[in-house]
Amino acid sequence: MSSIVSLVRKTIMVCYSSSQLVPPLSRSHTSHSLLSFTLTLHPDTPKSQCSFCSSSSSSDPRFDFLEQFSPFRHLSRYSNTLINSNERRRIVVGLAKMTKDGKGYVLKVFSRNFCPFFLVKIMKLFGNRQSAFAFFKFAFGDDSKGTVRSCCVAAHLLAAEEWQFLAQDVLSWVVARIGLSRSEEVVEFMWREHGNYVSDFSVLDSLMRAFLTAEMSSRAVEMVDRMREVGARPSSSAIAVLFKLLLKIGENSSVWKLFRDMVHKGPRPLNYTFNVMILGFVRKGFLQIGESLLYLMRKFQLEPDVCTYNILIKAYCIRGKTSDGLAWLHLMVERGCNPNVVSFGTVINALCKEGNVLEARKLFNGIQEMGVFPNTIMYNTLMDGYVKARDIGQANMLYEEMRKNGVAPDGITFNILVAGHYKYGREEDGDRLLRNLSMSGLLNDSSLCDISVAGLCWAGRMDEAMQILVDMLEKGIAPSVIAFNSIIAAYSNAGLEDSAFAAYRIMVKFGLSPSSSTCSSLIMALSVKGRLQKARELMNVMIEKDFPVNNVAFTVLIDGYFRTGDVLEAQTLWMEMERRGMFPDTVAFSALIGGLAKAGLVKEAHDVFVEMSRKGLAPNNYAYNSLIGGFCSSGRLSEALKLEKEMRQRGLLPDTFTANIIINGFCKQGRMKSAIDTFTDMCRTGLTPDIVTYNTLISGYCKAFDMVNADNFANQMYANGWDPDITTYNIYLHSLCSSQRMNRAVMMLDELVLAGVVPNTVTYNTMMNGVCNDILDRAMIFFAKLLKMAFVPNIVTTNLLLSHLCKQGLPERTLMWGQKLSETCFDFDEVTFKILDRAYRNIQEDADHSRGTSGKSLFLDFLMYITYDYLCRCRTRSETRKFSFQLIERE
Repeated sequence: MSSIVSLVRKTIMVCYSSSQLVPPLSRSHTSHSLLSFTLTLHPDTPKSQCSFCSSSSSSDPRFDFLEQFSPFRHLSRYSNTLINSNERRRIVVGLAKMTKDGKGYVLKVFSRNFCPFFLVKIMKLFGNRQSAFAFFKFAFGDDSKGTVRSCCVAAHLLAAEEWQFLAQDVLSWVVARIGLSRSEEVVEFMWREHGNYVSDFSVLDSLMRAFLTAEMSSRAVEMVDRMREVGARPSSSAIAVLFKLLLKIGENSSVWKLFRDMVHKGPRPLNYTFNVMILGFVRKGFLQIGESLLYLMRKFQLEPDVCTYNILIKAYCIRGKTSDGLAWLHLMVERGCNPNVVSFGTVINALCKEGNVLEARKLFNGIQEMGVFPNTIMYNTLMDGYVKARDIGQANMLYEEMRKNGVAPDGITFNILVAGHYKYGREEDGDRLLRNLSMSGLLNDSSLCDISVAGLCWAGRMDEAMQILVDMLEKGIAPSVIAFNSIIAAYSNAGLEDSAFAAYRIMVKFGLSPSSSTCSSLIMALSVKGRLQKARELMNVMIEKDFPVNNVAFTVLIDGYFRTGDVLEAQTLWMEMERRGMFPDTVAFSALIGGLAKAGLVKEAHDVFVEMSRKGLAPNNYAYNSLIGGFCSSGRLSEALKLEKEMRQRGLLPDTFTANIIINGFCKQGRMKSAIDTFTDMCRTGLTPDIVTYNTLISGYCKAFDMVNADNFANQMYANGWDPDITTYNIYLHSLCSSQRMNRAVMMLDELVLAGVVPNTVTYNTMMNGVCNDILDRAMIFFAKLLKMAFVPNIVTTNLLLSHLCKQGLPERTLMWGQKLSETCFDFDEVTFKILDRAYRNIQEDADHSRGTSGKSLFLDFLMYITYDYLCRCRTRSETRKFSFQLIERE
């Protein structure tokens, strides 16, 4: 241990310029070794039963030990990709036990022929549903008609022997694999031979549930109709699952037809049925339908229960309508339904998220009078509300009250308090709380470490957090993945990818397997630095290693590609995510919609938006705002306004971002009156204009050359507590430079520096463009001032200089500088190529083009040389700083 700790200490101190990450031991290899040992070395196993094993094949690194048990060896490589590492482990352990118990002959016979009787026998020998189903997935390597029929026989045998749920698993996997077009084969096989095994209801119920699991709603509805035809009544639980699926995919008409059939033909709707329907409709944003269903329940002599009310309360709260949620809470009490901790917790959580902690506290104090006592979750919710309101004192008092009332705090409680002290309070208080926790014995060492590390990471003290882990290792205490994840995420967010991977390396040295959070954070570390190719390679290796890469990692990388403008790669990655069976969530869809909309692909973004709704995911404000922004950018304001109206109808409140997008759309079209009307509506509905709102309106008036109104809004912005930022100054500088008022522009540049505002690249490029258009003597003085301010050029700078060279009648110089820049591997954009193309055409059209040298041309050459020199030096430093290391060791 001491030698490893010493190595860890050195690892922390060294800059990881060429380190290789060491992967944890592959679980699949461990499994192979276990099974190989069991089958070849067990003394009680007859040799005839061990003939599967071959020393020559097992020494082959490409040899997969499970292949010997598959009747479809030529396809087993494919079938192996359909089971995960946990399922593989279950199979290996189960097969080893069978062999040890002398059942190897069954495995041998099955490996020669896909026989349903031996398949069922092996599945029953596993002894549990999960392992048996995993083996079936492995064994089902061929979807020919004969194999499908054998699977149907196996399903009948399982159902007849009281393994009904496993039979449904088998059928659902088969129909999912062969697809909707061939699913009728399964129905035909099952129905033709069911009389020898199970009843009409049993076979149709199994088929219905299989189609539900495979999300084939049309087939599931057919099974319900078929049940009614043969006089069987579908079960209420199966109907409820069908309601869920139909609502998820948006088949509302089928929902109402199914409900009418329930009313007239049975089974009679139950509370659970109504709750499923209400939940499905409100998730789609149809809150009025949800309310109507609640009132309809009484016609069926059913009283809404606490779950019914909780669904509606939560639906209103998550849409920002907390007052309506509170009204339903009061109505619930009036009707004699006692709220539970979930009812009150939902409203308290919503109030805290709105920043209305005082009202949340009032409700918290009043619930005990109704016989409901706050639990740990409720205390944590209110405590988190106080912390986010930066009222650490009240959070501490609530913690003391919690302990006084005998409610046990958990790890989340202490995480909230520690993070609150480090983020908004005093760090010494956070340190003291950690010391008290370590002495109190309330938490074990591992949990205490997790909280300490997370708190220090919040405070930006990652090195101290890392030291805590080292101290734990010295004491022989194994740290958890959670602690390492906190550090890796903190380093990744800070852009310190070297340190993030160093922490990962230490983690795997101590045998900890990465979680999905680890994978996402490592990919983010590279994406933040723009190293998307390396991030993609890392993710591919992680997937090969069977690490738990989930849709979050894909979303991070997709977002990274969109940020760099690589739309095609982002779309390719999206399709790969779906192909791998990962279901995109709301965040993933929102990232795709936002990326497509910003890239100008508004139609494609809208198609994804529609698909998102069809799949049962409710678009959030970000998705709506992205699409509204896309419509506004493409000049389709009427469609943007229509979408904003739909947003309101869905129960989502347009926020300040929404208003800013629409105001910007009007300003771009010069419709300043409409922009002001939107601004007025925004203030009337309780939204607070921010700096972006004012800057957008100021920019609109500047472009319309209405400096009076621009100044009025600048004064109004200042009066409302917003100081001008660099964007505000850039807007005015652009207006001044465009109107050749360079003296006033330079005065404003001095003014912003004195105000403590840091100029950015836009500031420099705006001034540079103005300088190039100004009188030569004054231009040189202005540029000297820019040099003193550490001017940093970029692609926009090179484009405007090349453009000015071309305008000055110097196409040869334009092409010459373009050639020099290309030799430095400088990345041109579309604008650069257009300028160079124009220069080339100018030379072609006028062979005797003037090559005279003027003072202005020399000045432009000088500016171009300074820009070129800076970019060359930056490129050299960048190449020097690059380090190549293998992210995860391949085997």
